[in-house]
Amino acid sequence: MTELVEHGQLFIGGELTDPLGEDVIEVISPHTEEVIGRVPHASRQDVDRAVAVARRAFDEGPWPRAALEQRIEVVSRIKDGIAARHEEIARVISSQNGSPYSWSVLAQALGAMMVWDAAIRVARDHPYEERRDGVLGPILVRREPVGVVAAVVPWNVPQFVAAAKLAPALLAGCTVVLKPSPESPLDAYLLAGIARDAGLPEGVLSVLPADREVSEYLVGHPGIDKVSFTGSVAAGKRVMEVAARHLTRVTLELGGKSAAVVLPDADVATAVAGIVPAAWMNNGQACVAQTRILVPRTRYDAYADAFAQAAGALKVGDPLDPATQVGPLVARRQQQRNLDYIRIGQEEGAKVLTGGGRPGGLERGWYVEPTLFGDVHNAMRIAREEIFGPVICLLPYGDEQEAVEIANDSDYGLSGSVWTADVEHGIDIARQVRTGTYSVNTFSLDMLGPFGGYKNSGLGREFGPEGFGEYLEHKMIHLPAGA
Repeated sequence: MTELVEHGQLFIGGELTDPLGEDVIEVISPHTEEVIGRVPHASRQDVDRAVAVARRAFDEGPWPRAALEQRIEVVSRIKDGIAARHEEIARVISSQNGSPYSWSVLAQALGAMMVWDAAIRVARDHPYEERRDGVLGPILVRREPVGVVAAVVPWNVPQFVAAAKLAPALLAGCTVVLKPSPESPLDAYLLAGIARDAGLPEGVLSVLPADREVSEYLVGHPGIDKVSFTGSVAAGKRVMEVAARHLTRVTLELGGKSAAVVLPDADVATAVAGIVPAAWMNNGQACVAQTRILVPRTRYDAYADAFAQAAGALKVGDPLDPATQVGPLVARRQQQRNLDYIRIGQEEGAKVLTGGGRPGGLERGWYVEPTLFGDVHNAMRIAREEIFGPVICLLPYGDEQEAVEIANDSDYGLSGSVWTADVEHGIDIARQVRTGTYSVNTFSLDMLGPFGGYKNSGLGREFGPEGFGEYLEHKMIHLPAGA
């Protein structure tokens, strides 16, 4: 049995502080269905307190006024602290959300460390002031921190997403109120301790675990200058609506229904080996997962057999077992959601090629078998709606133009890939697909480039200079002639 982890205080402005409310969040293991942790549930009064200290730290404190190298020194210590404790972080996250431990080590913990490191590189090279020749005379363009940031992170990749928001915000000179998901608050306490030990000044960071109601209060708070949110499309629309009351700047990273396009000249074994981990990554609980696999109709049977065999061979089980490739879903509601979509897919006429229910021998835990549907057409709900689990669709296409049309026929536009023997031709396909991130003969997410979505997949960008710029305001200063 996993040892119960209990935190009785909230991390506000760098200090552990008694909560003003009495509600408690219980963290449930998706593997055992037992309580593995308890943390305070932040109240609205706690939000007021955290925003107030963040506001004071930004308006009066040293952090926004520190030299860039001073901020880089502190953030570098945070990065190093994550690296030193990456195995502990990975275990905690796997215990909370069911991520396979091997994936948690690489993506949840070390991946977060890479985000911090990339942000440092971007911040060091960013142009904070530049002189230009204006129409009426010389001008100075400055980039200054946006202010107090509300960073709302999901349960599926909590440290990675927290890093994507915290690293650029802190390096830009902002102060931050971090709101972890109620399903995965325990790793946020580890991060808070690392940040405190790294020497982050008073008031710069608070961590408030809370539900949707308190989150809405946070993003609508008049003391917040910017909201950075990752989550569902419905929640993102609500965040934008609430933030608009105060014209609060918003960055939204939302859902996806990404297409992996396999061209006729692709090697079957290579394509399958590359796409399977990109489709079933993190138990399918990834916004960038390649959940629609498009294959040539002329080679459909070969691909159906190969993908079904590969998916059926994935090892399902205890997320803390290093051999596990697919763990449980984060909550009972997510398990039921996936089982409902499996039923819907069959009712729509799609064929289950492998999986299709709960795995045998796992009576406890919120497990769903790695499931592949065949005979799917793009009008089906299973091809259009984000299922967020290990349920993947195989779609045949006629010619290349139809493949691109199917890939683009989606309310989403977050990720995608193409698999081909001709890389240059793959790049040409990438130019035609309306999505924010694309890969040719691979699947990756580079932290030095812009990440974000078209259409319902979001607004704004994370990572790279583009993502860093989301935490900066632009100021123009007119200068006299000859200055």
